[in-house]
This record gives sequence, structure tokens and C-alpha cells, in this order.
Amino acid sequence: QVQLVQSGGGSVQAGGSLRLSCAASGRTFSDMGWFRQAPGKEREIVAAISRSGYTTYYADSVKGRFTISKDNAKNTVYLQMNSLKPEDTANYYCAATTRFAGAMTTTGRYDYWGQGTQVTVSS
Repeated sequence: QVQLVQSGGGSVQAGGSLRLSCAASGRTFSDMGWFRQAPGKEREIVAAISRSGYTTYYADSVKGRFTISKDNAKNTVYLQMNSLKPEDTANYYCAATTRFAGAMTTTGRYDYWGQGTQVTVSS
């Protein structure tokens, strides 16, 4: 049974930091990513990382502030979020795919999703 269990998140003031974790089990995944969805907006990709960890992607809005990483021994992916802004406020989801074809930025490639965790940044 595939499980993606998220932890971390919460509330922080602008300029602060948070770290999200996602522990995966049940399958061998190719790419993993973090997505977010704010009220009234579509889900968007924030960052993604390849199985090896050598290839990463960041949305322009988080480049230089967020870092995605993974510990293959623990089958866990992390999202370190620094210099947080109020516009980062959203529900954040971990996602994973077993597919190797396609771009890591394609939402439809991700078959497995975490439960979501709220990140709230106050000004």
C-alpha cells in the first residue's frame, strides 16, 4: 500500500522559515514533488526532485527561497522554506510518481498524494 505521510508546516511570520517532510512507502518512485493550493486558486507545482536527487525544479516564485531535497535511505523528501512571504500561504501537498516518461512539472504524472498540510504566513 502506497503512503505519503506529510509532517511540518504551521504558522509563521513573514521572513520566517518552515520545513515540510514527506515519508513515502509502498513503491519505488521516480520523481517526487511539492505542490500547493491557495483558496480559490488552482494547485500549482512548487518544486520537484528526481529519483537520484540530481535534477530539481523550482517554480519561479520560490527560487532562491525554497530547497527540495531527499534522503533515499529514509525514502523521505523535504521542502525547506526560507524567507516566507504571505503569498506562500497555502495547503501544501507532497506527490510522487512511478512514471519515468514526461516532465517532472506535469501535475498529471503524479499518481500518489500526501494528506496536505497548511502553511500560513502572516505579514
